[in-house]
Amino acid sequence: MPGRPLVAGVSFLLSLFVVEAGVGSGGQVAVRETGTGANVVPQVRDVWRGSQVNDLFREYNNIFRHGNRNAASHLWVRFLLERSEQMTHKRLVHLFAGFCAVSGSPVRPSDYNRYKLTLDRVDGSGKVAGFMHYCCWPCVCDTQDFIRVDTRRVVTSDGERTYNFAVIGNPCDHEEELTRPFQDSFHRGMSTLQRLAPEVRCKDGVLQGAPLSDNGFVIIAMFFDAPAALNPPPRAAVARHGSVSQPGRMTEVGGVKFQDEIEYEDQCEDRKRNGYNSGMGEIFRRVAAISPVQIAAPLSQQKLASSEENASECHGSSGSTTACGISAEAGAKAAKVAKVGVRAEEL
Repeated sequence: MPGRPLVAGVSFLLSLFVVEAGVGSGGQVAVRETGTGANVVPQVRDVWRGSQVNDLFREYNNIFRHGNRNAASHLWVRFLLERSEQMTHKRLVHLFAGFCAVSGSPVRPSDYNRYKLTLDRVDGSGKVAGFMHYCCWPCVCDTQDFIRVDTRRVVTSDGERTYNFAVIGNPCDHEEELTRPFQDSFHRGMSTLQRLAPEVRCKDGVLQGAPLSDNGFVIIAMFFDAPAALNPPPRAAVARHGSVSQPGRMTEVGGVKFQDEIEYEDQCEDRKRNGYNSGMGEIFRRVAAISPVQIAAPLSQQKLASSEENASECHGSSGSTTACGISAEAGAKAAKVAKVGVRAEEL
């Protein structure tokens, strides 16, 4: 930074682990690794003029060609992303609210089926609050257990921007699980995911038709932006109403009405005790549990580990100047910068 002297060795070491920086909300600098897992979703040539969720619903049989939509929301996502360049940002976001991420059911978005969730980002940068539209409340529980948040750049007729998406792991990492028999949670006998979720189809370890996020996870819905007042996420939503949760109660923040996930804590625990015998039952849960998302270590820990590793590699037996061109003392200073965030000139 101009006017602020920087120890040369510290500057060198820091450059080893800073991979991408950008200014986030509130002017804070956000540092993250650049994901390389997003796959190409080609645009279709035919013009699609759908603008309302009913238009999307009419495409159901074109989207789901091998059976029902159970645990196959990635195919809704693909249909929309294949046509994103034909749509404005507003139109795309509206249509993404037309299906449930968990069940795959068509949904007519409203305040009442808008739920606020606080989920982990896959890159370890922390939690983020956002909205999802569901077919029924048990989807809240399944989301909390299995769905995480990642990004993907999308081009619309308004230009390119980065969106937050709800993601799960790739069930085709262990394709054999799709044919493993299990007892149906609704007491309908033994079944398999291959039979109950026929659109979850694998080929050479790839989930067919699935758009992937920047870090290579399966996108199953958009994670809609929440008002700024909800980020960073608070934990005291129920406290605003008192200590007793009340499913169905509406909350309003920043002019947006929604149901808060915290209102369903007791019901989610009760559903768990009863073997997930409501909502989608175990279908989505079993698909998502095949290869659950592993959250990366927090970025501060990643940077600290990198700096300490580099300092160790550069530390000669005598502690003198090494092949890295810096002293062990400068390496230690770099590790301190990464750990506590102090300015180099303050060391």
